[in-house]
Amino acid sequence: MAKKKDNYQEFLKQDFNQLFDSLKLGEVQKHFLRSRWLDQLLWMEGKANHSRDRYYFLRLTTIIGGVILPALISFNSGNVKVKEVIFWSTFGISQVVAMSAAIEEFFHYGERWRHYRRTSESLKTQAWQFSQLTGVYRNYTNHDEAFNVFAGQIEDIIQRDVEIYSTQVVQEKKEEQPELEDKNI
Repeated sequence: MAKKKDNYQEFLKQDFNQLFDSLKLGEVQKHFLRSRWLDQLLWMEGKANHSRDRYYFLRLTTIIGGVILPALISFNSGNVKVKEVIFWSTFGISQVVAMSAAIEEFFHYGERWRHYRRTSESLKTQAWQFSQLTGVYRNYTNHDEAFNVFAGQIEDIIQRDVEIYSTQVVQEKKEEQPELEDKNI
């Protein structure tokens, strides 16, 4: 699976580098496209994929374990060995389900995946609109004229990403504080 992701990221890198080379822009502008925009896009893509994989793994573990547990609990056998195997299997699976749910709740991989995916797609949208001079770039006759608006849009997306992520972390810390204070009483 890692190979497929690497191939897609390599494809994006090559595809956008080809696109950048075809645009009539200065070297500093092309450097921005590669160093800032493409670097951020590939980083976001990687984080989105990583978070999605973790989220799916943890959720599927919770779901499958949650389906298996009632069946094991309801299984009734007169054989002592079978009862012991069922007991320990039920115990083990319940622990795995609980840990899986707790890890997902703690790390919020589903939210992270959606956050990184949204930001990644916003970065791609800006690049495609810039390359075609559509959207906010439609009133410009060439890429050189539109570049400053594009760079501003990219920095706004990155800044929003940082603010949203930072706000979520601060909010989580604030929500944890009352719990800690309650326990100290």
